[in-house]
Amino acid sequence: MFHIMVVEDDQALNKLICRVLIKNNYEVVPAFDGEEALSLLDQNYIDLIITDLMMPKVDGYDLTKELRESGYQLPILVVTAKDTFPDKLKGFKLGIDDYMVKPIDVNELLLRVEALLRRARIIYEKKLEFPHVCLDYINLTVTVDGKSQILPQKEFQLLYKLLSFPNQTFTRQQLMDELWGYDSETDIRTVDVHVNRLRDRFREVPYFQILTVRGLGYKGMVEK
Repeated sequence: MFHIMVVEDDQALNKLICRVLIKNNYEVVPAFDGEEALSLLDQNYIDLIITDLMMPKVDGYDLTKELRESGYQLPILVVTAKDTFPDKLKGFKLGIDDYMVKPIDVNELLLRVEALLRRARIIYEKKLEFPHVCLDYINLTVTVDGKSQILPQKEFQLLYKLLSFPNQTFTRQQLMDELWGYDSETDIRTVDVHVNRLRDRFREVPYFQILTVRGLGYKGMVEK
């Protein structure tokens, strides 16, 4: 079970967020300012932090700065009334992972929490797993129904990227920049070549597929 710390000095909102998280099977640790949050982090294992920015003693900016400088890599989701671009820019530069402006929709909050936890797991474990399929980033292997095969590096990275964010469309240029590098002189159509190779490899696999989004690029689809 995931453990989430809620750092919010508004007691009613803190209680609301905690109640919603508990109802959705998360363990919660409430804190009411950044100073208390830092103290509680020494006593609890936390997978993700939801924090306000404007708080007494240690605010959300300083909390984020302290955590990142201390080596904490856990996801940080800011929930705040500060809605200007400079506020957001400052937060992201300090190391936050996502930003919501009050008043919030708790259903959207849950979606963002789920997405952040999924990304963190992918990054830390270097594995992507869903029913019948496991992608092992370290060994470049794709295991389907217990049968494994090693893929060439770029093919594996492309598949891993697309299946890590199912239903999200990536342009050819985005994929080229991330996997081949911004200064690569490789033709952008090499992305198409690698997609076609992956489709050939996994033509008989029903659990996932790579779809072409006409005029844009590609997206991965995963069977639920």
